Amino acid sequence: MGSLDSPFPNSSEVQFHPLDPEEFRKQAHQTVDFIADYCKNIENYPVLSRVEPGYLRDCLPAAAPHEPETLETILNGVRNDIIPGMTNWLSPNFFAYFPATVSTAAFLGEMLCTSFNSVRFNWLASPAATELETIVMDWLAKLLKLPRSFMFRGTGGGLIRGTTSEAILCTLVAARDRALEKVGKDNIAKLVVYGSDQTHSTYTKACQIAGFLPSNIRSIPTLADTDFSLDPVQVMRAMKADVEAGLMPVYVCATVGTTSSTAVDPVKDLADVAERFDTWLHVDAAYAGSACICPEFRQYLDGVERADSVSISPHKWLLTYLDCCCLWVKKPSLLAKGLSIDPEYLRNKPSESKSVVDYKDWQVGVGRRFRALRLWLVLRSHGVANLQTHIWSDVRMAKALEALVAADPRFEIVVPRRFSLVCFRLNPPGKFDSVDELNRKLLDSINSTGRVYMTHTIVGGVYLLRFAVGATVTEERHVDAAWKLIKEKADALVGKI
Repeated sequence: MGSLDSPFPNSSEVQFHPLDPEEFRKQAHQTVDFIADYCKNIENYPVLSRVEPGYLRDCLPAAAPHEPETLETILNGVRNDIIPGMTNWLSPNFFAYFPATVSTAAFLGEMLCTSFNSVRFNWLASPAATELETIVMDWLAKLLKLPRSFMFRGTGGGLIRGTTSEAILCTLVAARDRALEKVGKDNIAKLVVYGSDQTHSTYTKACQIAGFLPSNIRSIPTLADTDFSLDPVQVMRAMKADVEAGLMPVYVCATVGTTSSTAVDPVKDLADVAERFDTWLHVDAAYAGSACICPEFRQYLDGVERADSVSISPHKWLLTYLDCCCLWVKKPSLLAKGLSIDPEYLRNKPSESKSVVDYKDWQVGVGRRFRALRLWLVLRSHGVANLQTHIWSDVRMAKALEALVAADPRFEIVVPRRFSLVCFRLNPPGKFDSVDELNRKLLDSINSTGRVYMTHTIVGGVYLLRFAVGATVTEERHVDAAWKLIKEKADALVGKI
């Protein structure tokens, strides 16, 4: 047991100022210089880290230091110990997953967000933060040509979450509770949800968290004939069969730009099915939704006006840094029914007047960061014109690579390119024991160089290579150099033709 009379050091003898403005100014400048140098030299780092599991434990002490260390010492540790273990997502030679794009504007927005440290669960906790988010969400909705039913200036509204999985989970809870009001809370085992075998894997995870039985999560097979998009006829058949079996369809997830191949599900036709069975239709446009600010890509959102919710992730293609997922819903009250809390210590006059938005009631958690500030700076600093130019540039580079692949008789395009992802594989004339194994070897040999990082997937039973153009600083010369490396490694495996 301690005592109030314990001999603590005299406070006048202990000089500890965790946020001294002048020291902050000095160290912030040092850190920004460090970051700028990292970005300047990013091309010189291996894209994929070459460390072995557990490497960092051998580099760092077994316990935290008792006395403070200088920033110079700490940054040297970042340089010598941390960076070698980083897979460098900012590298212009990162062609693996859909990138997490960045920009100076977003970085500055993140600095401001961090400096304010706004812990905003309701309007009163930070009025500016809440109101800026409602405005920015309407701005982006307007750029995407979403209907007024999704906007605060209409009858709906939107919020910024961290990731798509969070957005989907919130809408699943709303759809679940809407259905349980009809059939009773004891009948959750009767509720069924639908997606395709190309729907992101986090969808299944979110469904299970929301309480849907694994056996009631339908994954509809897709085919090459429809470019691996979700077939509304198959969804209709599945729903009819479930209704006949005494089950209740409650949710359909349509994807605009699947992870494996950027397949686009037919939103308009799926809306017909959803309306027939009174199911919630969510449009997951995490990757390709950003491209829909460009007129020629907006067609892929046709029919979204009939959906119940839609989400995109600006961190994937709108230069906003991870994490930033925008979710719009037509009826925010349905989110609040399943997610709202009202403890005494959070009650206040503005909230009780129902004249403000309390975002705590629209999400799983309570606290939330000031992400809208980051997106606001991006939209203001770059403008729509530059954001469109960025997207067009990536698509143009991907289109050029697709042409190079198609011109080499040893390779084949497996799925037609829509955006900036090229799906291809090595399939040369002649007999090989396994084309899949051949492509595994090709991918390993490419990535082992550290000069380029790509990933694979399996679509329709076909093992293929994914080349995703989109890292913020990627230029044509990087794509050309990557193709040259791919050809060199193919030469080593199968020879030239």
